[in-house]
Amino acid sequence: MRVQLLPFGILKNAIIPASVELSPGATVGDLLHFLEEQLSGHAVVSQILPRIAVSVNAEYAQLSHILREGDQVGLLPPVSGGSSALAPPVVTFLTREEIPSDELVAAAKQGSDGAVVVFDGIVRDNTRGRKTLYLDYEAYEEMAAKQMAELAVGAVERFGVRGVTMAHRLGRLQIGETSVLIIVASSHRAAAFEACRWLIDTLKKTVPIWKRETFENGAVWADGEPFPLELMPDSAEIPATGKPEQAS
Repeated sequence: MRVQLLPFGILKNAIIPASVELSPGATVGDLLHFLEEQLSGHAVVSQILPRIAVSVNAEYAQLSHILREGDQVGLLPPVSGGSSALAPPVVTFLTREEIPSDELVAAAKQGSDGAVVVFDGIVRDNTRGRKTLYLDYEAYEEMAAKQMAELAVGAVERFGVRGVTMAHRLGRLQIGETSVLIIVASSHRAAAFEACRWLIDTLKKTVPIWKRETFENGAVWADGEPFPLELMPDSAEIPATGKPEQAS
């Protein structure tokens, strides 16, 4: 049984699928549980889903409402005028869809901000003199989503910025498409610039996302930046043979 999903408000930025497949007899509660599991790495979803109302075919519905094939399910966050505490200062997610850059930048701005700094990483058409056809990104998704969320929170704490939005594409990307978007909102531009630079540099070194580049004459996995030493196994504890030592 397939139902259509209609996200509204802040949830429109959350890369929620257009439709989902559920077992016959599934309820609205079953649908929300499914979404919580599938989108657990997305900060907006994690914080907003417990507070939403749900409509089915334009009528408010309870958790026990039984869904049917083709139902249109509206996901309705708290309406305008509610507490600003419902809008989290940190939004991070991985997606296989096009990153909606303009919408995310607009959503990141608030009246208290004096600066919004944006890093928009795009797919270029060449690498070291070789013509690039397209890129493929893959990730250890559960870990990457967790690391991105922790980085964003760390930037808020470290630089005193108000909010951070980070999105990274997975799958195949064509030339000119956005692969990673970082938005930092702050009352002062210096902190926003510093936080944005720290975020992209640290993401490239610590978040488990890999890039495969396809050229006219072949394809390679891109050389990554070395992990920081504190994340590497202590080489002194690894025997020269590469095998663990046996207890005596």
